[in-house]
Amino acid sequence: MFALTQGFTQRVRYTLLALFSVSVLATAPAYAGHHSEMEKAPADIVDTAIAAGSFSTLVTAVQAAGLVDTLKGEGPFTVFAPTDEAFAKIPQADLEALLADKEKLTAVLTYHVVAGKVMAADVVNLTSAETVQGSALTIDTTDGVKVDAANVTATDIEASNGVIHVIDMVLMPGM
Repeated sequence: MFALTQGFTQRVRYTLLALFSVSVLATAPAYAGHHSEMEKAPADIVDTAIAAGSFSTLVTAVQAAGLVDTLKGEGPFTVFAPTDEAFAKIPQADLEALLADKEKLTAVLTYHVVAGKVMAADVVNLTSAETVQGSALTIDTTDGVKVDAANVTATDIEASNGVIHVIDMVLMPGM
């Protein structure tokens, strides 16, 4: 089991390194000599998550589900993004099984996405939000902000095609 976990961890590291390298190489020529443009134009949701450095498992899951192009698309999207620490709360064997089941993984990931750009100021006026997956998230603002059972730990991380709100657990649709 340790060898399987170690191999999985190594694959995740290599995947993230490759993603980072490709994104740096792909964007460097476009922004060469245009530093002021680069500062003004935020990256898309996927590249923003990669740059943050605390969403590597989420990015790996998005890749495994084949959702990278969607989340790099026009949007706008609101993503309730679980951190690497949130994914670490899932037992390793369960996480590996989830990453291997594209249909279930897609359902879980799209449950974290709401169509449209919903900023923190908007969230506090809501009691629920329809997800791209088709189910509704419950929103509770009585003691901080909770989305289902997850605490929102950071808000309004803007991207060119939407916004990211950071949460402390992976949300599971009625599975």
